[in-house]
Amino acid sequence: MQTDNPILDDLAKLAGGAAGTIHGMKREIEAAVKARVERLLTELELVPREEFEVVADMARLARQENDALRGKIEELEARLTKMEPAKKRTRTESGKSGK
Repeated sequence: MQTDNPILDDLAKLAGGAAGTIHGMKREIEAAVKARVERLLTELELVPREEFEVVADMARLARQENDALRGKIEELEARLTKMEPAKKRTRTESGKSGK
């Protein structure tokens, strides 16, 4: 906005320049804070969210596989338990008939 007063024109230009400078300072401060936070997270040995989610998925899959294998083991143990008495009887019967 142009006025007849050069002082007001200079103040308007100064305000516009100050707004640009403040915006630039804001970007620099944000970048510095972000860099400091990232360095702090690295020092604390924290992992990024993406890596955490990958490992969490791996753990979830391993747990599911473990549960499935546990079920198979229980099934095999049950079958083995059913077979053991039959084997004992067979050995006992064969021992008696051999005399």
